[in-house]
Amino acid sequence: MSTIHEDVVNHMMENDFFSQWLGIEVLEIKEGYSKIKMTVRKEMVNGFGIVHGGIPFSLADSAFAFACNNRNNLSVALDTSINFVKPVHIGDQLTAEAIELHNGRSTGLYHITISNQHKHTVALFKGLCFRTEKKLI
Repeated sequence: MSTIHEDVVNHMMENDFFSQWLGIEVLEIKEGYSKIKMTVRKEMVNGFGIVHGGIPFSLADSAFAFACNNRNNLSVALDTSINFVKPVHIGDQLTAEAIELHNGRSTGLYHITISNQHKHTVALFKGLCFRTEKKLI
């Protein structure tokens, strides 16, 4: 039997065509937490032969969205930032793990670590969300 947290994320994924295009697979969902993964494809690489920065950002942004919305309280990004630590290449398998640092009534703060298949951190993302009073499902 699934939890409300998993049900919310499943609903989000059904309607999130960008996350589907990225090839995101949901690995784990808990209250205020998410862990997802994807594989880098050739159309995700920039002119320097490394992944476009928008790809790990987008993976982290999806992990952020799944973590901050999975209580079934529509939350939207107020502020995000990312630090790129190592280059990412075609075929790399990226995992994003979103951990809740603060769960306030109107805001939430999340730290997302993006790592590759060798468990090397490739990027660090921080997201601040605003919580609305709307339900997702």
